[in-house]
Amino acid sequence: MNHATNRGRSSTRERPRADPTKPAPVGIVIATRNRSASLAVTVRHLRALPERPEILVVDNASTDDTRAMLARDFPQVRVLSLPFNRGALARTHGVRALDTPYVAFSDDDSWWAPGALRAAARHFDEHPRLGLLSARTLVGPADAADPLNDLLADSPLGPATDLPGTQVLGFLGCAAVTRRTAYLDAGGYHPLLFFGAEETLLAYDLAARGWGVTHCPDVTAHHHPDPGPRTDRPAVVRRNELLTAWLRRSLPHALARTRALAADARHDPHARRALRETLTRLPAALRARRPLPPHVERAARLLDGAAGADGADGADGATS
Repeated sequence: MNHATNRGRSSTRERPRADPTKPAPVGIVIATRNRSASLAVTVRHLRALPERPEILVVDNASTDDTRAMLARDFPQVRVLSLPFNRGALARTHGVRALDTPYVAFSDDDSWWAPGALRAAARHFDEHPRLGLLSARTLVGPADAADPLNDLLADSPLGPATDLPGTQVLGFLGCAAVTRRTAYLDAGGYHPLLFFGAEETLLAYDLAARGWGVTHCPDVTAHHHPDPGPRTDRPAVVRRNELLTAWLRRSLPHALARTRALAADARHDPHARRALRETLTRLPAALRARRPLPPHVERAARLLDGAAGADGADGADGATS
């Protein structure tokens, strides 16, 4: 589908002599909940960027001192306070509240490298079909390369003549930049998924609407996740992979994912809880079901085949 007439502001190239005091055309949305200390570190890094982006923090009903800390230490930062925890949907609230043509996402433990937003804006300016850009991610104080970088770079979808980088059907939520009109056109993050591999469905929805989703390693994000274990995380990811299959994939694929999670549930209490949650949400997923267009389904099957025996969907299922 061609959305060339519906894509907001765009120009053919970056203006190299733009006023250095003018904010970048990329705004930043940070979704947070009850992590004021790490959020403060993130905001300090983002405030120091040479692009001087507008920053919007969407607070998922924190019960700690998040709002007080922001008002005291960062009065220049906009805050959108939600009455209850909306999960990944907080990012959509943020995109709607900003009016910049492009929106970068950070979590409360991630930030963008200097110059990254300028490079991202250039890609969007020069490629009108580009809907979302996945960055190269460096992890922790040592700036170790996230293994996802190579996975995305080696996507079997390959390049496209009208897009930068490599085409993918997945990305890391805290290391992505989107065209605002494309994100809203695709509907943003789905309310059934909350958090955990929620990015895959958005990548599918963007591709189904004709928008390009690519990995561009010249755009860099830093991620400093909490090193503590999250024992239920794999089960949550499997739950959302299953719901994504019922929402968008072919029925045989969705049934196969259901059987896999049911098998896990026989011996894993986290998987049993995830299966119960999936069955609770399944009626809504079936009502909202929108199968992938044939060419996107074929691309997703390529990623399934590239994933090997571990059941991951290649570049799909990246988690934040």
